[in-house]
Amino acid sequence: MSTPAGEQTIDAQISYDERGLVPCVVQDWHSGEVLTMAYMNELALQRTRATGELHLWSRSRSELWRKGETSGNTQTVRALRLDCDGDTLLALVEPAGPACHTGERTCFHRGELAPAPYEILPGLERTLDERARERPAGSYTVELLDDPRGIGEKVMEEAEEVARAAREESDERVDEEAADVIYHLLVLLHSRGRALADAERVLDERRS
Repeated sequence: MSTPAGEQTIDAQISYDERGLVPCVVQDWHSGEVLTMAYMNELALQRTRATGELHLWSRSRSELWRKGETSGNTQTVRALRLDCDGDTLLALVEPAGPACHTGERTCFHRGELAPAPYEILPGLERTLDERARERPAGSYTVELLDDPRGIGEKVMEEAEEVARAAREESDERVDEEAADVIYHLLVLLHSRGRALADAERVLDERRS
């Protein structure tokens, strides 16, 4: 990662604790899911800046470590942000694999696990990946993936149905038909090797 003047200013504003550490919340760049919470010191920040991969400070081992150095589940850092008090960092990363040492995608895999709204579409995309890879018998998703022409026809069909629901039916029916459009659109994107993030990137470019 390069270090423009703005980033140097942010680094200078970090308030390390008496041990020279600052908490670092790690968040998935694409999905927004919180992956873990760890600590950095100045050396870890320098190594992260220099390599573009997340480096942290182990409080238990009192040593610098590169995330994924033993598991291979490295995390490429896309952005670093600092909170209003200067005492917590946010690292937005592209993970190469599970963030947790248990093999779970996120370290926060215990407790109340009903998905938050922003987690639903990334979770659906991962399910589509699983269906395409494992190809379970009787899977509607697999059936669609095996029929590229049919996927496009289903997207058009579902788009007409949500438009009709918006004209003539209840709000609940609009929600249901919109969900059908989104599902079939994601399958279509997956069949072309694309992801929702690719369309999101185009939308972001159009804002500027």
